Amino acid sequence: MGEHIFAGKEGVMSYVRRVGCVQFDPVDVCGRNADIALNARIKDYKKETLDELLYTDRRLVDFFDKNLSIFPVEDLPVFLTEMRKGTFASVYNDRGGEAVTRIEPLIRQLIEERGFISAKDVNVDEKIEWYWSVISSLPRAALESMYFRGELIIHHKTGTIKSYALMKDHIPAEVLDAELPYKTPEERLAWQIKRRIGAVGMLWNKSSDAWLGLEQKTADRAAAFGKLLCDDEIFEVTVDGLNTPLYVREDERSLLEAVLAETVYPPRAEFISPLDCLTWDRKLIQALFGFEYKWEIYTPKEKRKYGAYTLPIICGDGFIGRIDMARKDKRLIINNVCTESGEPLAGEELQAFELCLDRFSRFNGCAPN
Repeated sequence: MGEHIFAGKEGVMSYVRRVGCVQFDPVDVCGRNADIALNARIKDYKKETLDELLYTDRRLVDFFDKNLSIFPVEDLPVFLTEMRKGTFASVYNDRGGEAVTRIEPLIRQLIEERGFISAKDVNVDEKIEWYWSVISSLPRAALESMYFRGELIIHHKTGTIKSYALMKDHIPAEVLDAELPYKTPEERLAWQIKRRIGAVGMLWNKSSDAWLGLEQKTADRAAAFGKLLCDDEIFEVTVDGLNTPLYVREDERSLLEAVLAETVYPPRAEFISPLDCLTWDRKLIQALFGFEYKWEIYTPKEKRKYGAYTLPIICGDGFIGRIDMARKDKRLIINNVCTESGEPLAGEELQAFELCLDRFSRFNGCAPN
């Protein structure tokens, strides 16, 4: 891993377009997942940059791709289409549909009057069975429903509280009405698979968590890979010691060739977010790097091996360990550092780690460690 190649807002946009999406999670122990992912790629990244791109510039949007994600606004028509015909559509019909429909006129009226609202701004004290939880407030359910259908957009967030506005007031019609990048279900799956390959960097044609959210069977996926190969959209690579071929996007061939041609890079370490697209396929990461990773935030405390919010540490051409830390009172508290070798970091790896820790502290608004 050499010097940063992305910087500033345009760097964020270039990176997100390259990988398709950055997975979002609201948990903020030492930065939200999306911010940690961007901090590892964007030079001198600042958290406010993402919020500006999402809620001021409207060049990025938060919606559903691989779970809740952040992606370029021009991709929004694709995922609105997918959401309307997918899992949520059936859940909405089964849960709370009539009650939600009943208060939608009130919500529209309030947004027209105020510009944006959150669930607490809707004076309706009623609970219903809902998608995310067995019982939820009706205003929250209605706002989420209108958001999934594409009538509303997230206007901004205050902590974890979402405020919504009318999508038509913030996303240009030419974006929402743009032609989809595919015409048939087969083309759709090929487009999605190529996108996921680009997110991870290289993928195999096997069952994988990287395909989460895609409607596909083994035969369908194989046909999509065949189409992408035939159309020169991807190419096959082999890795010493790995029996299964991997696939890379054709538009990244030059990047792979440059990496293979360069024998020495300036050492640089980065902390990788728990839901980073690089580690979407953890079996692949273990096969390539011998690195086994599990996000233990949902593991009972007594069963955790490394810590609740453990981040992989990458340095050079592999994973060198993991670190568990938390932000508290403008300090970054390191709970645990565990190296893959079992030995303390030394030499260039230690120096790269210390520089990374300094950057990560500043990214979190904390004093240097």
